Amino acid sequence: MPLVCTALPPRTIVLVIVVMLVACRKEELVVRPDNQAPDYSGVPTVVVSNYVNRLFIDLLGREPVDVEMNNEVAALESAGLSTDARIALVNRLMTSTAHVEGDSSYRNAYAQRTYEQFKARFIEGVSDEVIDGFISNAEQAALEDSLSGDTSAANASNSALQRLLRLKGSRIQYREGLITGTEVVRRMLFNDVYDGINMNTFNFINASFDNLLFRYPTDAEFNAGYTMVEHNSTALLFGSSAQDKSGYLDILVNSAEGHEGLVRLFFRSYMGREPSTYEAYDLTTDFMMDNDLRRLQRSILIGDEYAGLLND
Repeated sequence: MPLVCTALPPRTIVLVIVVMLVACRKEELVVRPDNQAPDYSGVPTVVVSNYVNRLFIDLLGREPVDVEMNNEVAALESAGLSTDARIALVNRLMTSTAHVEGDSSYRNAYAQRTYEQFKARFIEGVSDEVIDGFISNAEQAALEDSLSGDTSAANASNSALQRLLRLKGSRIQYREGLITGTEVVRRMLFNDVYDGINMNTFNFINASFDNLLFRYPTDAEFNAGYTMVEHNSTALLFGSSAQDKSGYLDILVNSAEGHEGLVRLFFRSYMGREPSTYEAYDLTTDFMMDNDLRRLQRSILIGDEYAGLLND
C-alpha cells in the first residue's frame, strides 16, 4: 500500500526526510561546467555598506566604526563580492582574536552576542547579575546543607549550583570551542533560573518544547516528558528513552526537531522570516551532521538574500 504523506503535517514530513537522509547524504560537490558565478559588478557601494553594517549588528551587536566599514567594503568590492570574500568576513567577525577597542576581540563580541541571543530566547534575557544572584543563593544553600549534615540535600544543592555555574560559563566555553551551541541550549534549559520562570513540571515541559521547537507537545509527548521529569521513570520520546530531567533534555536538544529549532531561531533572527520547507530541510540536514552552529549561521549570512543582492 503506498504511503499517504498528505496525512502528515508539513513540518513532520520535513523531519522524517531529514532523519532518513542525514546518514547517507553525499559530501561530494557536483560541478556543472555550464554554471556561471553570479556577476555582482555594478552593485552600489551603499548596498555593500548595508551588508557590512548588518553583519556587524547581527554578529557583534553593534555597528562598525568608520575604519571598519571602509576596510570591509573595500575588501568585498575588490573581491567582486564573491562568496569566498563573504565567508572570510563572517569568519573574521566570529573568530578573530586581534584586539578591538571596546570588544576585546571580534571573537569575544560574537560569543557575547550569541550568548545574549540564547538568553533572550530561553531565560527572558536575564542579566548575568541576576544569574550571579542565583549562584550566590545556591552557594549559601549548599553550605548550609553541608553543615547540617543532610547529605541528600547537600548533593541536591551542589547539583543546582553546578548547573548554574555551567550556565554562566557557557559563553566562555562556547567562545573557546569547548562546547557546541546545542550544549549552550541544554544549559539554558537546565538550571534554577529557567525553573523559576517556568514553575512546576507542567510548565517546564510545555515551555521547553515551545522555546526550542516553536510548538507545544502533543499529548503523548507531554506524557512521556512528564513521566521522565516528574516521576524519574523511563519513557520514550522521539524514539529514544530516558528516565529523568537530564535525559529528557538530552533527547529534546539532540533530536532532529531540536536541531531544526535552532535553524529556525537564527534564520528568523537574521532573515526576519521563517525558512521555506526546502531551506529548513537543507540547513537542518547539514546541522545534524556537524552540529556546528557557526557554520549554520555563516550559511545564512553569506547568502544573496541576506546581503541584499537579489534583484527585485
